[in-house]
Amino acid sequence: MSNQLCPPEFKDEVVRQVQDQIHSVKEVYQRLGVSAQSIYKLVHAVKPDNSTRHYAELLAAKSEILKLKSQI
Repeated sequence: MSNQLCPPEFKDEVVRQVQDQIHSVKEVYQRLGVSAQSIYKLVHAVKPDNSTRHYAELLAAKSEILKLKSQI
């Protein structure tokens, strides 16, 4: 799938259908003629970065450890 051939709206709709489990990847590529590899690339490209969430979880855990150490 070339970036020049598909408008962003089309890509957004493909990703939405897969992420919201409206259609499976197989159904989407068969129906739209888009390769499964391209669909997986699109879905992976819009996946949120978990590093911020991971950092927040580590910070909360560290705070809890410090709190428990101070109680000992």
